[in-house]
Amino acid sequence: MHSKPSTRTRRAALRASALAVVVAGLATGCASETVQRGYLPGYEDGEVTNQTADITQLWVGSWVAALAVGLITWGLILWCIAAYRKRRDDHRLPVQTRYHMPLEIMYTVLPTLMVLALFWHTDRVMTTITEPEDEPDVRIGVIGKQWSWDFNYLDEGVYEYGEHVADPGGVTRDKLLDAEPGTDVDAPTLYLPVGQTVEFQLDSRDVNHSFWIPAFLYKEDLIPHHTNYYQVTPEREGTYAGKCAELCGEFHSGMLFNVKVVSQEEFDAHMEELRAAGQVGELGLDLVREQGPIDAEEAEH
Repeated sequence: MHSKPSTRTRRAALRASALAVVVAGLATGCASETVQRGYLPGYEDGEVTNQTADITQLWVGSWVAALAVGLITWGLILWCIAAYRKRRDDHRLPVQTRYHMPLEIMYTVLPTLMVLALFWHTDRVMTTITEPEDEPDVRIGVIGKQWSWDFNYLDEGVYEYGEHVADPGGVTRDKLLDAEPGTDVDAPTLYLPVGQTVEFQLDSRDVNHSFWIPAFLYKEDLIPHHTNYYQVTPEREGTYAGKCAELCGEFHSGMLFNVKVVSQEEFDAHMEELRAAGQVGELGLDLVREQGPIDAEEAEH
């Protein structure tokens, strides 16, 4: 006789599956804010930019889908192990099936639909980031160099010049900007007005770099002889860490910068401070200096 799964075994498998679903649902509902965000950077008092919510949903949704597929797959494997295990009184060879057309169709169609769904959601989010429809309120030229950053405030006609952090691993608490982890008072600080659409024009003076503000959940490459563009609208005032995300040489780890998202009044006041300091004009791509400051006349094109 061929062995068949008992009714008791099937009921036990169904109960275990239902219990797993209930436990997963309760765990999700009781999870902390960090867990609900998929361990991505974030704050309870609001989204950092107009893009972080969509990026977080895409990230979490992808992991939920992957976990669901994993649970179903492992559940079926364990159910088959339990239901179709060899019994002591069963010494016959199980029925050998060459193929099962409905199952083979399902194994082809379901993965294809899952990939298409993931592709559609990813394309939708990336399109809103890389192809914005709004005109920028603020334009900032970002220049990466070994191993720091220069920021040209193109609409204001002023600039910020940076030097690399010599010992990023030795930054003490009193050296943090506004006590934010990952920042350094000696690193250049980029000011952004809250609620304003900012366009970054990204260029490199030497090798490939990557402009990354982890709290913004997005990074964009800086490639020599090619300008990349990236738009974002900061929505939460605060201080954030920035860094290069592309291995660019010996002192890559010290290629840090700070970001301060401030009110329009504070942003305007900082622009006046740069003018008063003589940092007027625009730093060019052909400017190579290991240490500053740089005179305004030398910085102008």
